[in-house]
Amino acid sequence: MVKSAKTPRVMIVLGSSSDLPVIEGCKSLLERFGISYGVEVASAHRQPAKLHRILNKCDKNGTQVYIAVAGMAAHLPGVMASLTDKPVIGVPVAAGALAGVDALLSIAQMPGGVPVATVAIGSSGGKNAAVLSARIFALSDKKIEAALVEYRKYLAKGGK
Repeated sequence: MVKSAKTPRVMIVLGSSSDLPVIEGCKSLLERFGISYGVEVASAHRQPAKLHRILNKCDKNGTQVYIAVAGMAAHLPGVMASLTDKPVIGVPVAAGALAGVDALLSIAQMPGGVPVATVAIGSSGGKNAAVLSARIFALSDKKIEAALVEYRKYLAKGGK
């Protein structure tokens, strides 16, 4: 597992520990691409001070991309985007009566100047968040760029 307790390049923040299954594919792909990551659970509504501490520590230590996973009202990605200048990728979780559509809209409909990249609902979104992170890093990292090329070949041959 490619993890770095001190300075992960990607920090995944979940609004609830019940969202952990959504990031299994995300973690696997980050490892495949050789990208260090960390995982934290912090509710934007119930633990705002903890969320602030996580972001302050990560920003100070050099984390470069955040992945925020949240369902229903899904304020976590937007709150994170308001607290950092680093890219935030929001992953909506299929939960509640609207099966994640409410989360998708909450994450996508951010006010101008506070962007959150939004991916698909659920585990497909988790995987896409990892690939989008890799694409960001590939702009300046040839090893990750090469890993992405290989991954696309794998997908073209029917891989998932």
